Amino acid sequence: MTTEEKPASRDGSGPARAVVLLSGGVDSATALAVARNEGFHCVALSFRYGQRHEIELHAARRVAQSLGVTDHRIVEIDLRQFGKSALTGDIEVPKNRPLEEMSSAIPVTYVPARNIIFLAYALALAEVTGSQAIFIGVNAIDYSGYPDCRPAFIQQFEEMARTGTQMGVEGRPVRIHAPLLYLSKAEIIRRGAALGVDYALTHSCYDPDAEGRACGQCDSCRLRKKGFAEAGIPDPAVYVSHAG
Repeated sequence: MTTEEKPASRDGSGPARAVVLLSGGVDSATALAVARNEGFHCVALSFRYGQRHEIELHAARRVAQSLGVTDHRIVEIDLRQFGKSALTGDIEVPKNRPLEEMSSAIPVTYVPARNIIFLAYALALAEVTGSQAIFIGVNAIDYSGYPDCRPAFIQQFEEMARTGTQMGVEGRPVRIHAPLLYLSKAEIIRRGAALGVDYALTHSCYDPDAEGRACGQCDSCRLRKKGFAEAGIPDPAVYVSHAG
């Protein structure tokens, strides 16, 4: 789709709407920029789900504002009651894992069914707002081995949405867009930079210190640092001193 071929709403009254899942990290910020560049009027959706810190929500607010989003919703759900994740419980966040291990096994930072839950909320919001699309920044190249970041998951969720919603039954199915799915982290960063994403506003770390500085050693920090290095773009994140 070119910049001249902007998607229109189904009734032709204006630009098409899209719900964009926005965590405040590199990938979701880039997905939001892609959606806007494709001509969608974006509703950003973030979650306070019992995560270890709220720094990512502050980042999500900054990113949404910087990219001109006027409708940013933060939904509260409590995934801590289920546990079994280092991001919602007292399990220690793994540090300094070799990069080759990150896609070979599901780590303890996996939050059970998180993307299924987030996409379900996004789907409900899409129906309410008449949005034709949902954008999610999942990636199956440079990632931590999460099962809900794979192409098969996205395809099957879209099919479920088609058969289980009013919009789908009426022939107006919501499409799930995962524009970063097959990109490396470096390619994602280059694309976002070209679209004007200010990555200084983003936050990636699973285990920041009390001042909000990134640890530099968790999977997310290591993948971020690798991506910026390979993209040839300085990483604007602030890391604790031992992480460089």
